[in-house]
Amino acid sequence: MPSLKANILNWYLKWSFKRYPLHLMDPKKLRAGADRMAPKAPPAGITIEKRDDGAVKGEWYRNENAEPGNLIFYLHGGGYVFGSAKSHRAVTFALAAASKADVFSLNYRMAPEHPFPAAVDDALEAYRWLLDQGREPQRIIVAGDSAGGGLALALMLAARDHGLPMPAGAVLYSPWTDLATSGASLSYNEKTDVMFKKIYIVEGAKTYLGGANPQAPLASPLYGDLSGLPPVQTFTSDNEILHSDSVRLHERLGAAGVMSQLVIEKGLAHVWPIFVGKIPEADRSVAQSADFICKQFGAADAS
Repeated sequence: MPSLKANILNWYLKWSFKRYPLHLMDPKKLRAGADRMAPKAPPAGITIEKRDDGAVKGEWYRNENAEPGNLIFYLHGGGYVFGSAKSHRAVTFALAAASKADVFSLNYRMAPEHPFPAAVDDALEAYRWLLDQGREPQRIIVAGDSAGGGLALALMLAARDHGLPMPAGAVLYSPWTDLATSGASLSYNEKTDVMFKKIYIVEGAKTYLGGANPQAPLASPLYGDLSGLPPVQTFTSDNEILHSDSVRLHERLGAAGVMSQLVIEKGLAHVWPIFVGKIPEADRSVAQSADFICKQFGAADAS
């Protein structure tokens, strides 16, 4: 059962966030609103370096206690329409601290101004840039939530197909993996999801795709060839409408011979780890992620 704090958060989201027709709202207002939720300052030991120049834009979170070379490459969620490195600082700060790693959080181009495949192109360019900076792939974990989780998978597929080395692993929070919106939970969890209605997902997919094939693997990694990917850890709540996206991903990763760990929580909000520091379930999930991340880095040390 969810904690008292999680239940209070669920109630708040249901009677605030879910009531707004996200697919009809001005993207600029959504982006500004998301950024207002960001922590005002990093925790002790973490410093922020903004990167606003050049083709690759985002924010570095430098951890003074980071193990040398360890890096989390984070891709924020927001339906490919809103969100930013800034809006997701709570979870990226926490991952940096718990994993003893630096974090680079990417500001990729978003729809409707920049539809698919702009986000994938930006993520791939940033990954190339990190490698060109001397970052070792076995010391990079790719992480993301919701749309950013799907983008993390798309990045790895694109990197593999371009002959680039794979990162050490991936951590995905409630990933959006199927823009064809065929998951059964879109219907059977519509009432229990505290943040979204089915129409938000269906129309949001159209906005990002801009007429592209919804089953294109770089838009919907669920339909891609998943072989050759590194270990993947996926988190999902049993009551969210994107639950099927995570369950089917776990099944297809296993069928492709990829080590896959699926963590299913009960009765929590979509991408609950972003509420780290506010609900105990988020703190627990970030700790589980850090344990997974450190194990992948440890495997690099042992090899």
